[in-house]
Amino acid sequence: MSAKKRTRRGLFIVLEGIDGSGTTTQIGQIMEWMRKRGELALATAQPTAGPIGSMLRLVLNQRLVSRVHKSGAEPVDPAAVALLFAADRLDHLQHTIRPALESGRHVVCDRYVLSSLAYQSLDTDLRFVRQINEKALAPDLTIFLRVNPDVAMARINASRVERDTFEQLAVQRRVAAAYDKLLTSYRDGTVVDVNGENSLSTVTTDVRQAVERLLD
Repeated sequence: MSAKKRTRRGLFIVLEGIDGSGTTTQIGQIMEWMRKRGELALATAQPTAGPIGSMLRLVLNQRLVSRVHKSGAEPVDPAAVALLFAADRLDHLQHTIRPALESGRHVVCDRYVLSSLAYQSLDTDLRFVRQINEKALAPDLTIFLRVNPDVAMARINASRVERDTFEQLAVQRRVAAAYDKLLTSYRDGTVVDVNGENSLSTVTTDVRQAVERLLD
């Protein structure tokens, strides 16, 4: 009896960057390019639209509303927010990411653990954020889109009416500095740093080449 042919595991690719860096746009570009290559791929994002991700988005939006309108609402503890991000990630891995990878599909995710390390460490201990994300699957490739916070905020101001609590210039400057520090020691898979301030076509080419090297 011949052995059953084993399905090739898909590749796990993550795009990272501060808000306004263009991760969502580039995921759309990657997906289109992969389809033309005949690759099976799934685009996804964190926080998710699942039950925990939806709760997390509600928490972030309520926090922003209370700050803007000075409603006096009790802020959510930053450690609790970090736990929600980690819980949403583990649920996402179990129900979406791992099944897709095991079926042979590539997964391209908008934000992952590195985002939690950069964003949640602003208000809570970095060691704690690392610890609660220890069970997260390491990506095969992380692409970091490097954009100056002032440029990113100009993009946000031109394209978005509603913002979450992190989409403020002062916060984005702190997040950018956190990413810079983290990237010097982040070793979960291959990390490629791309200049996200170049033209769309140039950024797309740089991102595609990074993915192509992994696929080939």
